[in-house]
Amino acid sequence: MNNNEINEILIKCEVLLEGHFLLTSGKHSNKYLQCARLFQFPEYSESVSRVLAEKMEKYDADIVVGPAIGGIILAYEVARQLGLKALFAERENGVMTLRRGFEIEKGKKVIVVEDVVTTGGSVKEVIKLVEALGGIVAAVGSVIDRSGERAEFNRPFDSVLEMDVDTYDAENCPLCKLGSAPYKPGSRKFK
Repeated sequence: MNNNEINEILIKCEVLLEGHFLLTSGKHSNKYLQCARLFQFPEYSESVSRVLAEKMEKYDADIVVGPAIGGIILAYEVARQLGLKALFAERENGVMTLRRGFEIEKGKKVIVVEDVVTTGGSVKEVIKLVEALGGIVAAVGSVIDRSGERAEFNRPFDSVLEMDVDTYDAENCPLCKLGSAPYKPGSRKFK
């Protein structure tokens, strides 16, 4: 699958939204990527996840972990295609953790996946969790890398698609200066 085909899928699924958005990082943007819309459609989820799974198969991992909520379906689908165990991490009292009886045995190799990487904050939290449990993070993968190569994980990082999306600090946001108020569409509450 090439980038044009992937872009067609993202357009069909209405993943790219335009407006004035408050991102999880606290920054503002005129575009927002809502990958949850991709995961409404199993056939598209499978196809896009296959591209990522093919990039991840060289890391010889045991487990795929994604942060809730954006990484849950992606972790499952990439793990399914690689024949691996799938887990998701979630916040409890503001800290990323494994719940629901999930475990990572010491020494197990883990691939961490996320739907969209902007600053990489959630991925870094999952990496910290995996390492605290004795796991070894072999690689990181995402459907969309919108970090502009700013997300650094100190391990291999691959994405299905890279997208350049402008972001602004709140105090320098041109949309705010025009009188627009940002909307927070993501799954995590901004504090």
